[in-house]
Amino acid sequence: MDGTEAMKIGVPKERRAGETRVAISPDTVKKYVDLGIEVAVETGAGDGSNIPDQLFQAAGATIAPDAAAAIGNADLVLKVQRPLTAAEGNDELAAMKSGTVLVAMLAPHAAGDQIKGYAAKNIVAFAMEMMPRITRAQAMDVLSSQSNLAGYRAVIDAAHEYGRAFPMMMTAAGTIAPARVLVMGAGVAGLQAIATARRLGAIVSATDVRPAAKEQVESLAATFVAVEDDEFKQAETAGGYAKEMSDAYKALQAQLIADTIRKQDIVITTALIPGRKAPVLVTEEMVKSMKPGSVIVDLAVEQGGNCPISEMGKVVKKHGVVIVGHANVPGRLAADASSLYARNLFALVSLLYNKEAKALKIDWEDEIVKGTALTRDGQIVHPALAKQGG
Repeated sequence: MDGTEAMKIGVPKERRAGETRVAISPDTVKKYVDLGIEVAVETGAGDGSNIPDQLFQAAGATIAPDAAAAIGNADLVLKVQRPLTAAEGNDELAAMKSGTVLVAMLAPHAAGDQIKGYAAKNIVAFAMEMMPRITRAQAMDVLSSQSNLAGYRAVIDAAHEYGRAFPMMMTAAGTIAPARVLVMGAGVAGLQAIATARRLGAIVSATDVRPAAKEQVESLAATFVAVEDDEFKQAETAGGYAKEMSDAYKALQAQLIADTIRKQDIVITTALIPGRKAPVLVTEEMVKSMKPGSVIVDLAVEQGGNCPISEMGKVVKKHGVVIVGHANVPGRLAADASSLYARNLFALVSLLYNKEAKALKIDWEDEIVKGTALTRDGQIVHPALAKQGG
């Protein structure tokens, strides 16, 4: 693109099973148009989020009849999830021209082979979930924006499955005891789950391997549960993620958690380690110890689950306990999830776009660009992936 014509953004309809979100909102369409960017949105792209074509059109987008028309001529393609491959029955990359910039949640650790495909097609791919945890990137942090909604929805789903009330209720017929909720993992999702369960009137406790979480948990009027030894006090990576703990610590913590779980009505698990299978937090033995009618919501089910007997995409009852394993929990709040995700994308695109030139002008030395760029000039360039050959 030589800068003499407007840059083009293309947004296709998401085609992965169960994906209800869309990568653009009427609000961000208007912002892109105000920057002098042309936007094409595939018809029906917003249906799962209750955003009809007319709203995109009113904001200034062109409605394309199919994916090829939306993205075939685009300089920048915005998606929620990684493109489908030919092996999955629909080669979404085939519609993109060489040199297209693709921005989406590309699951680089789980779909390494696909990254080679971006390089081969000369796609410049940016993975939103690789966003560095730095202050300047907060507005682009999709893991936070989506996890926040997932934490809220986990409590709502738990309340739906739980056969009792959450708050204490004092009636003429007697008193109903409040529900006891344990939230495992006090990151963004966990903290929102704590806050939501407290608002519903539950007695809430929480656990996390990061010492900084204790103060955050207690600030939400929940009780912190952890073995607080020396290893615990050093258990956080520089990036702010939870660190894998030693077997000895895990054994002590597991015993404490086992004792705690027996007393709970609802357990919500949120623990994820980037690029790794989710750690097991609630064993089958622990499930057996829970009261009949208790509920577990496993927010890590898509990465193997924090409970080994949860089932992805299903609500099952095992040992008298309801285990909720919904896939794509943010997508269960599609309108809000799409709105926040679209703003995350706009914040990144604003960094990559030069208003004067009306074109993409990517600073390859920028910390955010280095952290999220997977492929460039036909090569895998992300340091964590280039070492592995994808």
